Amino acid sequence: MASQQPRPPEAPTTIRALTDDLLREIFLRLPSLPSLVRAALACRAFLAAVRSSPAFRRRFRALHPPPLLGVFFDPDGDEMPSFKPVLRRSDPGLAAAVRGADVCLTRLPDSEDASPGWRLEECRGGRLLLRSRKTGQIAAYNPLTRAMHLFPSPPDKKVRHDCRGKFIHMDLFLLSSDEAPGSFRVVFVCHDKSRLRAAVFSSGTKKWQVLPWSQAAPEQPAPIKYWLRIGTQVNGSMYWSHDKHAYKVALDTATMQFSFIDLPEDLKGQGHLYQTGETKDGKLCIVAAVEFTLLIWLRRADANGAERWILDSVVPLEAEVLEATEGSRDDHEKLKVYAILDGTVYMSTFEKFRDDARLPCWFLSFCLDTRRLEKLFHTKSDGHVYPYIMAWPSSLVGNNVSP
Repeated sequence: MASQQPRPPEAPTTIRALTDDLLREIFLRLPSLPSLVRAALACRAFLAAVRSSPAFRRRFRALHPPPLLGVFFDPDGDEMPSFKPVLRRSDPGLAAAVRGADVCLTRLPDSEDASPGWRLEECRGGRLLLRSRKTGQIAAYNPLTRAMHLFPSPPDKKVRHDCRGKFIHMDLFLLSSDEAPGSFRVVFVCHDKSRLRAAVFSSGTKKWQVLPWSQAAPEQPAPIKYWLRIGTQVNGSMYWSHDKHAYKVALDTATMQFSFIDLPEDLKGQGHLYQTGETKDGKLCIVAAVEFTLLIWLRRADANGAERWILDSVVPLEAEVLEATEGSRDDHEKLKVYAILDGTVYMSTFEKFRDDARLPCWFLSFCLDTRRLEKLFHTKSDGHVYPYIMAWPSSLVGNNVSP
C-alpha cells in the first residue's frame, strides 16, 4: 500500500489577501474619522480602498458623524479669534488632530504694526472663512492641513451699483463638499433698504460674479437700516430672520435666487432667543431657548402640501443642565443657543449677576435625535461662537472611483 503523501502546508494569510470590500468592513469599525485617517495612510492598499468608494465614505459618515474638535471664538474687538478644544480622553485620535492643527492661525498674513487682525466670518467644511479688518482681504484656511486660499473682497463698485438707500454688508458664507474637498465657493450677501444682492467667488475661476438685486422684500419699518439679523447656512442654503416681522429671507445656492418664507409668529422680533439650523437628515429647524427649556420647530408639509413651521417638541433641561454642571439656579440664569449643526444644538449657560460680560460659563451640546446632553467645557463666552467640526480629508478622496 502506497504511503499517503503529506499535504503541502497552506500559504500563510497576509494582509494582501484581504479584498477592498473586507478592508472597508474593518474600517467601518474604527471609532472616529482621525482613526480612519491614520489607518488609511498606513499603506497604499488601505488608502486605495478608502479613496475608491464614495459609498463607503457615506456609510462611515453615517456611523461616525464628523467629530467636534473645539470651538472658535471671534471677539467683537480687534483681537484675533481664539480656540477652545473639546477634550475626549476616550479617543486619543481626536486629541492628536487638535494638537497638530494651527488653531492659533499663525499662517495668516499679519501686519508688522498693531493693526486690527482678522474677523472670523464662518466655519464650514473644516475651513475657516476670515476677513482682514484692515485690508478687507479674505482667507479660506484649514487649520488641520494648513491649506490657505487668499483672495480679494468682491468689487465694491459693482456690488453697490443701483443701490437704493443705505448699503449694508451682511455676511460671507463658505460652500464646500466632502466629495470635492479641494474646491469651494464663497457667497457675499448685502442689502439696501428693501432688496438683497449676492456675489459668488469660485476657487476654480478665482473670480467674483456679482448677481442682480432681488425683488423687494415684504413691508419694512420705515426708519430701520439693519432690517435683517445675522444669517445662517443650512444644508447649502442661507437664511436671515427679519428683525421685526415674522418672515425669513432664504437664498438657494443651487439657483442663487432669493425667496421669503414665514417665521413662527411666536418668534416675531425674538431673534435673540433662537437659531436656525439643520436636523440629522438635513431638514430645516429652529431651536429657541426659554430659560432652561428648548422649543424645537421643524419645517414640514401640512395636509395641503404647503410647507410651514410645526412646533415639534418642548424639551425641559433644567434638571439635566444643573446636574451636568454641578450648578444651581443661583449660578445659571438660562440657556443661550449658538448653532444647530447636523442635528446637534450647541449652547451655553448664561450666568446670573454678570457684571463682567466675559464671565466663564458652561458650553454644552444637545442631540435632537437621542436627546442626549453633553458637557463640553467651561470657559469665558467671548464674542461670536463657531463650532469647529473635522471635515473629510482631501487625501481620502480619489478621482477614479467606484460606486
